[in-house]
Amino acid sequence: MSEATPESTPSTPGPVTDSSTQPIDDTQPIDDTQPIDDTAAAPDDGAEAEIALTEVELALIDRDEWMDRAQRIAADFENFRRRHATQRADDIDRATGRLAEALLPVLDACEAAFLQHPAEIEPLFNLMLSELKKQGLESMNLHEQPFDPHLADAVLHEPGDGEPVVSEVLRSGYTWNGKVLRPAMVKVRG
Repeated sequence: MSEATPESTPSTPGPVTDSSTQPIDDTQPIDDTQPIDDTAAAPDDGAEAEIALTEVELALIDRDEWMDRAQRIAADFENFRRRHATQRADDIDRATGRLAEALLPVLDACEAAFLQHPAEIEPLFNLMLSELKKQGLESMNLHEQPFDPHLADAVLHEPGDGEPVVSEVLRSGYTWNGKVLRPAMVKVRG
């Protein structure tokens, strides 16, 4: 691009005015000794660089927003998966706990039969208790243990010295996976 210098004359007649408003004459030679003014071209390159930089910045911001969304969705899904697994395990425990609770009268009947006919009932009773123990049901052994109102209901009391102690178990108590399924009925001394 050729630039008009102050020594050049306008191609149209008229008074000489500011060189920036004069038309450029391409027929005259360019003076290479004069410094070239690059300020006219710089804003265009700078504006394009600024626009390109802004587009890159916008793309990075957009990418960061999508990454943030993706991470949040992944975290939400992981939390959902954990909650679902926990809830499912709790539902299974409750269902099997209800089954064990339904079997308690059968266990009471087996225990009563065992007390009257130990030789005949013992194998069946032990087998049933061992299978239920595998599932989480355990019988509480409270005889001659300190009385704990969370584990047993005291229905009879006899005088004695010191701390209250379970003197007799009237009905067995059971725990299910470490939680009291049914408290024992006991006679307390002390």
